[in-house]
Amino acid sequence: MTKYLVVYEHDEHGWGAYSPDLEGCVAVAETREEVEQLMAEAIAFHIEGMREAGLEIPQPGHSYGFVAA
Repeated sequence: MTKYLVVYEHDEHGWGAYSPDLEGCVAVAETREEVEQLMAEAIAFHIEGMREAGLEIPQPGHSYGFVAA
């Protein structure tokens, strides 16, 4: 199973998420739990659509780290 980095962002309107390895694959919701579920579904749908279109599925290329400030 391939794992893709997902970035979660929160503001006064709710939660957003995107995967930098899958251009255009995003989700928004009111709660973190909802956006996590929607993003899992969005990634599966996105990859399925790419396969059906005969496109190459990108391999994960992003990672994360933290910097103390």
